[in-house]
Amino acid sequence: TRQPSQINSSRCDPNQRRTATETLNETHAYSYTKDIMRMRNYRDGTKCLLLPLALLCLAAVSDVTSFPIRPHRGIATSQEAAQPTLAIPSWSTRSSTSLQASSNDNNNSNNNVPWHAAITERPVRSAQFSLLMTLSGAILGPFLDAYHSAFHVLQYDNPIIFQLWSTSPEFPALTTAWWVPELFGLAGFLIGWLYIVLDHILEDKTDAALHPSGPKIMVGIAIFTFQYWLSGILFYSGEYDRTTILNVMSAIAAVGFWRLDNTRSGFVTSAATGLGGPLIEVALITLLQQYHYTDAGETGFFPLWILPVYFLGGPANGNLARGFWDYLGAKTIEKKKEEPCQVCNDTRRAECPNCDGVGTYVAMGGRSVQCSSCRGRGYVMCRSCFDRYDEDPYDIAIIRDVMSRMPD
Repeated sequence: TRQPSQINSSRCDPNQRRTATETLNETHAYSYTKDIMRMRNYRDGTKCLLLPLALLCLAAVSDVTSFPIRPHRGIATSQEAAQPTLAIPSWSTRSSTSLQASSNDNNNSNNNVPWHAAITERPVRSAQFSLLMTLSGAILGPFLDAYHSAFHVLQYDNPIIFQLWSTSPEFPALTTAWWVPELFGLAGFLIGWLYIVLDHILEDKTDAALHPSGPKIMVGIAIFTFQYWLSGILFYSGEYDRTTILNVMSAIAAVGFWRLDNTRSGFVTSAATGLGGPLIEVALITLLQQYHYTDAGETGFFPLWILPVYFLGGPANGNLARGFWDYLGAKTIEKKKEEPCQVCNDTRRAECPNCDGVGTYVAMGGRSVQCSSCRGRGYVMCRSCFDRYDEDPYDIAIIRDVMSRMPD
């Protein structure tokens, strides 16, 4: 131990006082530099809001009928009502009364629909849909992921950097890896098909939620983009703990799903995305070892607030998938209606194959028996026309309704 005289002399030593002052100045300078860097990152991060804000503005000024989506089964837009239509028999489409009356039958008949019917019924439409969803995920996904790279939520070991519109070399607009676009493309493909297949099995085809408008699709993507950006900002600020960020992200995900989707098929797909996405990340971090989260969080791999971010990706991708599916279906119908049906000439009726169009057949003993397939009418609905009218050949309610109004 030092003597009291030594302690007093050290306190009064001007050299030591100067050293302490310099250390304090260096600490303040480091803190100031850190604040400047953080403000610059906030500035560059705010520029990332240009994409969701542009989508929101575009959605606000867009008209619902401007998006070339044709609703299914008797739900016509005002634009379609004003346009001249083909000479289609009045009984060949469903009336609004029968549409409402058979909604329960639609739900029951969906149980008999093969799960693969939506994929195999129109191979060209399915292939085009797969390509659109894969490209959408591969293009948009890396830019969303770049928000987390910019705010140091995660780091790639061998990043690929594109400056693009960013003015700061330290914070480029896009930081990604060579395998990221492929991964997001696969995610868009899977989420899109899950929505379409589950809609085909679980939902009533006349539900308006299954046919979103163009502005609604863009608003969903914008909200998902905002959530991605906000999660990075809250993490980077260092002022909020994991629980707070988890609560904020969960609230946005819940409200977003309620307003954008709110269907059974959507909830199943979103829940699968919210759980499956992070589990895939665990496998990628463990096997590839090409990136890591800067905060391993409660799981040892990532913080739990990433789950609701994944969850909201369901409605954003799902409504986009529904929009693409409706658009491709409308294009197919328009193309097929340019020429009359080769089987029924657009009458929607074909000769009953069971009784050869007679309505009766001769049973054992020479008895004349009424045909049970056509109920003695001699004809049935033309199966070649289901695709032309975008109807489900497995929906018994539609077949019965159209047949009941078909004249003899």
